[in-house]
Amino acid sequence: QVQLVESGGGLVQAGGSLRLLCTASGSFFSINTMSWYRQAPGKQRELVADIASDGNTAYTDSVKGRFTISRDNAKNTVYLQMNSLKPDDTAIYYCNAVARESSWEAYGYDYWGQGTQVTVSS
Repeated sequence: QVQLVESGGGLVQAGGSLRLLCTASGSFFSINTMSWYRQAPGKQRELVADIASDGNTAYTDSVKGRFTISRDNAKNTVYLQMNSLKPDDTAIYYCNAVARESSWEAYGYDYWGQGTQVTVSS
């Protein structure tokens, strides 16, 4: 099993920056895709960015050019560097990882962190 712990959220003014990080721990064979999701009040949870084990990344259109996802496989950690933050970025940000508990598993399972609040003021 995998436990995910996020940190780095907080309150920042528009135009500011934050860096989120999420570290995976526990018993697992491998971690495949790691992702950041967010959910704002009254809105659906949305995928913000994801990064595959080989480093390939993808972003939702609203954050392209402002956010950067990265990972350190040796540390089992994924980061989300958020620059030029806007009030619309305010949300709870959740870390997600797809992990295989053993080599016997053909596919991984989804694991979720507890979420970290990001609030961007005008």
